[in-house]
Amino acid sequence: MSSEPAPISSAARDALERELADLHRERGAVAATLKDSDMQVGDEADAADELQRADDLTRLDDRISEITTRLEQADVAGPPPTDVVGVGSTVAVRFADGTVETFQIGETATDADPTLVTADSPLGRALLGHHVGDTVSYDAPDGPASAVVVSLGEPRDSRD
Repeated sequence: MSSEPAPISSAARDALERELADLHRERGAVAATLKDSDMQVGDEADAADELQRADDLTRLDDRISEITTRLEQADVAGPPPTDVVGVGSTVAVRFADGTVETFQIGETATDADPTLVTADSPLGRALLGHHVGDTVSYDAPDGPASAVVVSLGEPRDSRD
């Protein structure tokens, strides 16, 4: 992906904000155990446990920083585009068999959301930068495939 800040959907923003809140809670709990362990003199197992908690704290701080930066960049980028497929776009595509499906273009897969296509997946990469009416080609699990961009923006009725 480019180095330009990319917008995110409101659903992705909500998921990141929930994860950030969870990380802050977890960080508080881990930090509290480190403070308590400073007052105790223990054996090597206690020292190893404290080192593990310190590593956990570093991991949590790194992820908190990553999410905070991503949310700030999304604010700079503004809302997802509605004239061209980009990260955060909702796009309806018609496949070769005539079926139309609506997807959200996201950065990372979360849970098992069948309506999310990551920007680094074959279909996601093919769709990025395209407009309504464009035909895209991509490598599907069963071989080469193509799809037509039917709409951008709000989800469209799958009967279209």
